[in-house]
Amino acid sequence: MGSTLVGHFTLFLISWLVIITKVQSDNKVFNVINFGAVADGKTDNSKAFVDVWKQACAYSGRGVVLIPKGTYYASSMVFNGPCKGQTLFSIEGILKAPIDKKDWVGLESWISFRYIVNLEISGGGSFDGQGSYAWPYNDCQTNPHCIQLPTSIGLEFVNQSLIKDIKLINSKSFNMKVFGCQDTTFENIKIRAPATSPNTDGIHIGSSTGIKIFSSNIATGDDCVSIGPGTDNLLVSGLTCGPGHGISIGSLGKYPNEADVTNLVIQNCNISGTSNGVRIKTWAPSPPSNVYNVTFENIGMNNVDNPIIIDQQYCPFETKKCGNGASSQVQIRKVKFNNIYGTSKNKVAVELKCSPSKPCVELSLKNINLNFPGGATSSCSNAHGTATGHEQPPPCIN
Repeated sequence: MGSTLVGHFTLFLISWLVIITKVQSDNKVFNVINFGAVADGKTDNSKAFVDVWKQACAYSGRGVVLIPKGTYYASSMVFNGPCKGQTLFSIEGILKAPIDKKDWVGLESWISFRYIVNLEISGGGSFDGQGSYAWPYNDCQTNPHCIQLPTSIGLEFVNQSLIKDIKLINSKSFNMKVFGCQDTTFENIKIRAPATSPNTDGIHIGSSTGIKIFSSNIATGDDCVSIGPGTDNLLVSGLTCGPGHGISIGSLGKYPNEADVTNLVIQNCNISGTSNGVRIKTWAPSPPSNVYNVTFENIGMNNVDNPIIIDQQYCPFETKKCGNGASSQVQIRKVKFNNIYGTSKNKVAVELKCSPSKPCVELSLKNINLNFPGGATSSCSNAHGTATGHEQPPPCIN
């Protein structure tokens, strides 16, 4: 090796060691045990956790909140920013939510992260919502004054962040709610709740842009991913979904002045044993809004009740007295269904039930292959677009 090359290599090695040393020196761990947390599954650790967060958040380098292995109990917590540097919430143990009704009634979220840039939540641990103690109180389909159950983790105005390698179990309501967030990625998230658990959506997104969900596994009693008003530039890829209600855009049109839903890609997913596959649902009647530039592609269905469905007369209540004949004013356009394949539990595998006053336009079906014993069928109303490639069931859009 020539002297010049040796010199370059030596300089590279020195630079690399300086960088590594700097990263290590900027990384400060705040272990919750050192701040009084007790891993006995019954002591309320919420104050200790919030105190640790405040110190980590105020650190100018990379502050690490470490929850080591063990079982911890905590009542509701809010982790506020902005933080001085990057903050890592590293959960290696199990965190359990309160079970006594007085400790959760009226809460929007059990754990909230707010106004933070460059947050990371990881560590391989679990958030246990202990939802079985709260689910009997969910009677919202028949009781307009029902108790609102809390989300397990709420992310509000969390930007340029990463949530990965964590588990959520038995949330009382939504598992994760993402609101007002930008450029935040979810990867290798595992979510579990019984198929009978009410309103336990996996990840709900609204008023957010640049959200990405990769390589995750969600099995709940409701939507695996639910996409609300104001969602823009969303990518969902490599999701395994089921049981549950599938991947849903909506419900939309319930409230005035809802922001549009646009630029969504849901791809390379597997959906099994769910009540719906890929779905867009809007209320009727509804105020005006828009859904456009949406692509569902390369999605496998296994024994799914409604593999492809647009429902612009969405009405989940038992009374079924929603629209009274009025129609949805949510305009659905430029939606692509590409390479959707597998098995349908119902004979009608493709249902496009669009609004008579705002018909769906510029729909595209390409290479649909959904099977049902004796042959699957399609059902369309007020649905306009094109169908190309292999089509099973035969298309009904025009």
